[in-house]
Amino acid sequence: MKQSFCYPCFRQPDQSLAELFREAASIGYAATELWSPDEGLEEFVDTARSAGLAVASFTGHDSIDHGLNDPEHWERIEDELVRSIDRAAALKIPGIICFSGTRRPGLSDAYGLALFIKGARRVVRHAEERGVNLNLEVLNSRVDHPHYMADTVDWAIAACEAVASPRMRLLFDVYHVQIMEGDLIRALRRAAPYLGHVHTAGNPGRHEMDDDQEINYRAIGRELDRLGYDGYVGHELFAKGDRMAALRSSFEAM
Repeated sequence: MKQSFCYPCFRQPDQSLAELFREAASIGYAATELWSPDEGLEEFVDTARSAGLAVASFTGHDSIDHGLNDPEHWERIEDELVRSIDRAAALKIPGIICFSGTRRPGLSDAYGLALFIKGARRVVRHAEERGVNLNLEVLNSRVDHPHYMADTVDWAIAACEAVASPRMRLLFDVYHVQIMEGDLIRALRRAAPYLGHVHTAGNPGRHEMDDDQEINYRAIGRELDRLGYDGYVGHELFAKGDRMAALRSSFEAM
């Protein structure tokens, strides 16, 4: 299994990126990832690769609330995604994250899905040409992201099916799916044809994947293996204690 980690979650105060990446590589991590990149993305990638790490993912556009289900933001998001796709392709980063947007007043899930499909089709051919996945992230609307539309696996699967591109994929965040619907292994099986990336964290609290939380991550790891998933599993959690200990325990949990 190719394990990754969202570096802002684990970087300690006064710790350099190079030090963090060397420690992660010594544990056995294959990659790191980030959220919104700045103009230093190229330097970030160089630092990771110098330590033996790939870069697995970054966020392709602003923002979670204003996503591809919002025609008023299509032009801006298209421009941001095209630039992100080009950067990812040039740096050999396999996928970038995109968002559905929220449920605005009067916007049904069905109509929001139709709008998302139109918005995604504005950029997905460019993603195909450049060989970069668009990973639609499933987020919970119950605790962390009120009104977010792609809050179930089936909504995200419907979006992937309708966009009908090998580059339109699904980011299966185990923590968010557990909060919204549970039944994780069956959900993974439904999502398997569209899996582009996986995120993890313990629930409740989005902390370590230890015995104080409810998800059996060893079973999740075995199921991903059985499904033949060969993408990255990225740990995106907030440590209760020592961040390096959390980095090690996250790797061991899978």
